[in-house]
Amino acid sequence: MDKKLPSAIMKSAKALFNVLPLLVGVILLVGLTHTLMPKSFYFSTNVVLDSIIGSGLGSVLAGNPLTSYVLGGELLKQGMSLVAVTSFLVAWVTVGLVQLPAEALMLGKKFA
Repeated sequence: MDKKLPSAIMKSAKALFNVLPLLVGVILLVGLTHTLMPKSFYFSTNVVLDSIIGSGLGSVLAGNPLTSYVLGGELLKQGMSLVAVTSFLVAWVTVGLVQLPAEALMLGKKFA
């Protein structure tokens, strides 16, 4: 078992090194999305527009299902409509366009 540990560490470090540029690109893309969209864009009274905006943002900004409850509650407290929050969270947890290149690289294109 002692002989396998250094080999496993080297393989893990090599995999991390290969994926690191992609991870940096994903982080920069998420930061750019947060910066370019003004807060007034999120708040609307049109149900159809709210669902489209929520789904679009949720698709680009990927997230964890465990934190979606907290995030949903905070968005509702900030005054977002229930339709926008629901469509955002469903797309946020299930779609994840930003992480698609990383998943395709690590898991294969068919699986991602």
